[in-house]
Amino acid sequence: MRGVIQRVRHAQVIVDGEIVAQIGRGLLVLLCVEKGDDEGVLKWFAEKLVNLRIFPDEAGKLNRSLKDVRGEILIVSNFTICGELRKGTRPSFHLAETPERAERLLNEMVTMIEGMGIMVKTGVFGADMKISLINDGPVTIILERK
Repeated sequence: MRGVIQRVRHAQVIVDGEIVAQIGRGLLVLLCVEKGDDEGVLKWFAEKLVNLRIFPDEAGKLNRSLKDVRGEILIVSNFTICGELRKGTRPSFHLAETPERAERLLNEMVTMIEGMGIMVKTGVFGADMKISLINDGPVTIILERK
């Protein structure tokens, strides 16, 4: 599983001209489920997202988590995060999970995060999405677990 995590003040997903999901302060996560990902990977990733200390404390240090600041999370499935460019200039997506299994695992992870008390919004799986955000910092982290 690979994710690009951005700390945001606001983020939204638009499909066919309509806002389908939006959050205030929190995390926007572009996520790719990889072949072989299992429940253990999902649990590790979900816990990492909820507890990742990338929000500032009173002293300005990155010491608070999503849970601490009562933030929201917007998860957007994005198989291109798994793109490989070792050969040539056209990415290969052979590491990405099949769409059916990827959607099921993504939904399982959403349920896990909600079970931790975090408000979760998602994009529309497989849709052509337009994502807008106000990046806070900017703070952008790449997270990977195989």
